[in-house]
Amino acid sequence: MDRRSFCKMAGVAGFSVSTAGCLGVLDTSDSEGTVLGPPDQDLSEASFPSYGDEMPEFTVPDPIRDEEISTAQFEGGRAVLWTSFYTNCPDGVCPALILRLRRGQEAAVEVGYGDQVAFLPTTFDPGRDTADTLSEYAGQQGVDLDAGNWHFLRPETYERAQEIHDEHFGLKIEKQPADDIENLEYRFPHYGLIILANKRGIIERAYARGPKTDIERLVDDLERVATA
Repeated sequence: MDRRSFCKMAGVAGFSVSTAGCLGVLDTSDSEGTVLGPPDQDLSEASFPSYGDEMPEFTVPDPIRDEEISTAQFEGGRAVLWTSFYTNCPDGVCPALILRLRRGQEAAVEVGYGDQVAFLPTTFDPGRDTADTLSEYAGQQGVDLDAGNWHFLRPETYERAQEIHDEHFGLKIEKQPADDIENLEYRFPHYGLIILANKRGIIERAYARGPKTDIERLVDDLERVATA
């Protein structure tokens, strides 16, 4: 088994890449087209795209705004902060991811670069995450849908959600029974990945332990990338 396959299996099992032994030593030179220097940890052998890679291109509906959103449409104008989630998350992982994007949104509006960044959280549970559910979730999580820079993305089907996460992000999405949780039919394993891409569509940071990523660090990275 090669290193990339091992990392991918570790992600499906819910291990962080750091504890799975998938880190190495980064080259000291910057990647072409990036704003930030190399991160502390080399994730180039992980299953997901990371520093210096191109942001995956895909088009998914924003059911709240009733429009199709493509990651490519922001190239040349906005940095992108992406993560994946589902609103029925029972253990706080997804709210922690959304919190970090929301804090990024707050900082962008406050400092004045809100029109230079797009927040693209993508659900992998479209069967339950309808437009109404996502609108209610936005209120619960303190997301400002009127800021014009936040799009809850909802693939048309569960199969389409699986395809996007597997082919573009190297993340396997599989429903699991939730017999141990009252009123929850099924749940998903968590990956906790947040990706920051610059206006050229080049990935600046892949936060593999997204729910535990330092918020001030993420906000600082976002501002540097969005305002460059």
